[in-house]
Amino acid sequence: MQNKTPEQRPNPDVLLEKISKAARGKLTVFLGAAAGVGKTYTMLEVAHERLREGTDIVLGWIETHGRQETEKLVVGLPIIPVKMLEYRGKQLSEMDIDAILARHPETVLVDELAHTNVGGSRHVRRFQDVEEFLAAGINVYTTLNIQHIESLNDVVAQITGIIVKETVPDYIIEQADNVQLIDIPPEELIKRLKEGKVYVPGQAEQALRHFFRPGNINALRELSLRFTASRVDKELNEYMREHRIDGPWPAAGRVMVCVSDSPFSGKLIRAARRLATGLQTEWLAVHIEPARRSPLGGPKLDQIARNMRLAEELGAQTFSSAGENLTTELLAVARDHNVTAIVIGKPRHSRLQELFSSSVVDKLIRRSGGINIYVIQADTESTPAARIATVPVDRQNNWLDYAVSFAMVTAVTILGLLFRSKVEFINIAFLYLLPVVMSAYWRGRWPSYFAAISGILLFDFLFVPPIFTFTVEDVRYLWSFVIFLFVAFVIGGQTEHLRHEASAASLREKNTRALFHFSREIAAVIDMGAIVSEMSIQAANALNRKVAVLLPDDTGLLRVWAAHEPGADKTSAEYHGNTNDPLTESAEAAVATWVFQHRQVAGRSTETLPGAQYLYLPLATRETTVGVLGILIVEKLITPDQRQLMDAWAGLGAIAIERVKLTEKAREATLLLESDRLRTALLNSISHELRTPLASIIGAASTLFEAESVYSLDERHELLESIKEGANRMDRVVANLLDTARMESGMMQLKTDWCDIEDIIGTALRRLADQTKHRLLEINIPDDTPLLRGDCVLLEQTILNLVDNALKYSPPDSPIAIMVNIRKDSLKVSIADRGSGIPQADLPHIFDKFYRSEQRQLSIRGTGLGLSICKGIVEAHGGSIWAENRADGGTIISFTVPVTAHGNYPKPGEE
Repeated sequence: MQNKTPEQRPNPDVLLEKISKAARGKLTVFLGAAAGVGKTYTMLEVAHERLREGTDIVLGWIETHGRQETEKLVVGLPIIPVKMLEYRGKQLSEMDIDAILARHPETVLVDELAHTNVGGSRHVRRFQDVEEFLAAGINVYTTLNIQHIESLNDVVAQITGIIVKETVPDYIIEQADNVQLIDIPPEELIKRLKEGKVYVPGQAEQALRHFFRPGNINALRELSLRFTASRVDKELNEYMREHRIDGPWPAAGRVMVCVSDSPFSGKLIRAARRLATGLQTEWLAVHIEPARRSPLGGPKLDQIARNMRLAEELGAQTFSSAGENLTTELLAVARDHNVTAIVIGKPRHSRLQELFSSSVVDKLIRRSGGINIYVIQADTESTPAARIATVPVDRQNNWLDYAVSFAMVTAVTILGLLFRSKVEFINIAFLYLLPVVMSAYWRGRWPSYFAAISGILLFDFLFVPPIFTFTVEDVRYLWSFVIFLFVAFVIGGQTEHLRHEASAASLREKNTRALFHFSREIAAVIDMGAIVSEMSIQAANALNRKVAVLLPDDTGLLRVWAAHEPGADKTSAEYHGNTNDPLTESAEAAVATWVFQHRQVAGRSTETLPGAQYLYLPLATRETTVGVLGILIVEKLITPDQRQLMDAWAGLGAIAIERVKLTEKAREATLLLESDRLRTALLNSISHELRTPLASIIGAASTLFEAESVYSLDERHELLESIKEGANRMDRVVANLLDTARMESGMMQLKTDWCDIEDIIGTALRRLADQTKHRLLEINIPDDTPLLRGDCVLLEQTILNLVDNALKYSPPDSPIAIMVNIRKDSLKVSIADRGSGIPQADLPHIFDKFYRSEQRQLSIRGTGLGLSICKGIVEAHGGSIWAENRADGGTIISFTVPVTAHGNYPKPGEE
């Protein structure tokens, strides 16, 4: 048989995707180049066909725009009534998601996929509603225009001159099971516009002058056809791979786009997305934080967050890093991830700047080697307003910073005045560098520059002739002032830069140390409360935000198991399942429950239920969701670094919690296994140990009953002896089983009293009189044997089991020895036989429940409980038991029982 090449083998990711899709609903998208091509009309026609075929199909949301042909097709289809929401004093209609989920039809029609929902709805965007239907197993028919696809947004803007605000992430279309292109010639679309079948007459005329020009329509048609063709080509490649059809495959590689705080990065990201789609490869979005003299402010951080989020929505893997050399860092990331193409923006430098320094693009082209560089023309996009205001990374300089800097300059001036007669001017001038450096380190760059200028002015006014004026007699001082200011500015800027780098490194080290510390602390912990409490403490301190961990209780409701605020006492995190926590009985609970059920992020700084105060991340593993991590977000739009750190905590916490749950399941499985083993042993005992004596009893009793006159007195006596022996044997088996059950359940209680070991041995031998009447017993008990405190009945059972065991495993004509030895604080009792002995490998196990030597279990019946009961009784008395082989053949089983642990004891015969 010919071996399969890696290309011929099934792709595991594709197989997993197909398995996951099997439980989801099917998404059908009716795609058009523009409004009015007939998407909704065609969707309704298909719905009527499915209804006639018997499909359970309903209308969830439909927009007829007053078109009579469309309204006629609505008639006859089941409709889910819309719900009314109040928004800014007006009542607006919106799709009723809960009613559709409760109805759970086979297929639902949802028009206008790119629609933005009314404020107050569960989701911000309609495509998120559709995702919830699909996750619930409901098939969805929906409509979409080509200009609403996110990666084509800037292309459509170039064609039409209009920026479309409502867009749909590309992954929604990529996961669609069927995309049906609806297309009509431009002339027919324009005719429909003029006839008022698309817009009302006033809107139609305006649309014809702007958006619906013949050139625009043709360009949009070509765009939609190319998009559909690309999808068909992808489906064909998947079909060829699935059916082992040889063909040309694209070379392995990736596309990387460079993302910065520029609004122009959005265009680069979309261009990289289109390039990756055309090359049928993965793509990365990388942001390199270069060395800066000052940290990024709030608006720039917002822009980076928006750009990186756009890349994630378009399907990119995002990376953030920091480095001194931007070109070196970009090429290092590219080579580490097998990048074959880099997309970067064309610099907008002046010719003068290009003469003195090379741009990043030029450096990348020179040093890229085999990596292709795609340079995109820069064109600034409009910057959308941030949904959540951000706090700048560093605090702004205030008057106190400048006052402290001036105070340090004043102190240096006073010091210089005190020693001006003893110190040269050049040394005094050097002293003014101290406030510059200290201001840069403690207060920032601008207070450092202020200290430099203030120092020069004071030095000139007080020390440079003529004093008390700002004039300078010696021109050489002017050159010294320039050099001083230059040095001060460089030192101040570099000192602040080093301070920020040290702060960033310290923050990264703190986050890494916190993750490592948490993983190390929980490595051997299997207590759920301890793990969750430790996680809330460590995550809160690392994220510098309040953190809550929510886990489901026995009823499936989410409860706050632990919550912690940074800097608070550790004991505040140790309250498990607190029903009084505000997250448990508030609207926040609904958001957390939605995240737990749908395995998706929601809450603050997201587009799903953004009105929440917390950002909720599912603690999800590959198989299930074990809980929810809530992080309090206050007036901050989180950055990609913060989001990656939060994801790391959620992933690590999910693994730790799942490990505890798996440990509990393993323990339950072990208990079930032991239970099955006990049940099997009990059944075997019943079948072997009870049926044999029971059959003997029944047979002997039946013989006596049916033929009493036939047998002599001696024969009848022998039959009665057989009945008695069988009954005693059954009694011992049942007693052993009951004793084992009592010990396992912890119900066995010692009834201590003064016991005479000689009496105990004698009583046990009398109970075994039938078995020992033909055996030689060698009993050695010293006369001065002391009494002991213990349970006489249980100790008698121990002697009985040990003697019975010796009788079973020794020849009928061999003696049984019973010996008692007096030790310092205990009595040692030994029972010895002359049997074949115990194999060395079996000695450590003979006191285990149901354990029997393989060499003996075929010839001697038994349950394997007698010795384990002896061990339990002896250990309950504080003693020990063991077995050893005799040098001249046979086995000795010995046990010790304390005699002085309970105080003084009376002599034999005393009360």
